[in-house]
Amino acid sequence: MTAGHKITIEQGTDLVRVVRSDGQVVAESRRPLLLRETGYPVRYYLPPQDVRTDLLTPSDTTTYCPFKGTASYWSLPDAENGTDGKDAVWGYPEPKDAVAEIKDHFCFYDVEAV
Repeated sequence: MTAGHKITIEQGTDLVRVVRSDGQVVAESRRPLLLRETGYPVRYYLPPQDVRTDLLTPSDTTTYCPFKGTASYWSLPDAENGTDGKDAVWGYPEPKDAVAEIKDHFCFYDVEAV
C-alpha cells in the first residue's frame, strides 16, 4: 500500500439487494464482504451463489488497480428501456493477496443495503 492508502474487508450480515429497473432482483445476500478503500465509498462484494449470474453478460472490459489487481466486468441488461447496463458489475478473478477474500465475488454500482 502507498502512504495514506488503506483497504479493509469485513464480513457483513445486513441484507444487500440489487434490483433492475423493472423490479427483477439480480442479487440478494446476507453475506456481503464490505470493502472500504481510502477515497471511495464502501463497496459490497457478493458471493456468486447469491447473484443471478444468468442475467450477466461478460464484457471485454478490464481495469487494473495497483491494490486489488485486474478487474473483469459484466453488463446487466435493462429490460425496461431495452438498453444495457454496460460494465455495471465487476469482480476480481485473481485479486492481489492483500484482498484475496474478494476472489470471484461480484460488485455492483447500484446496491441497496436493507
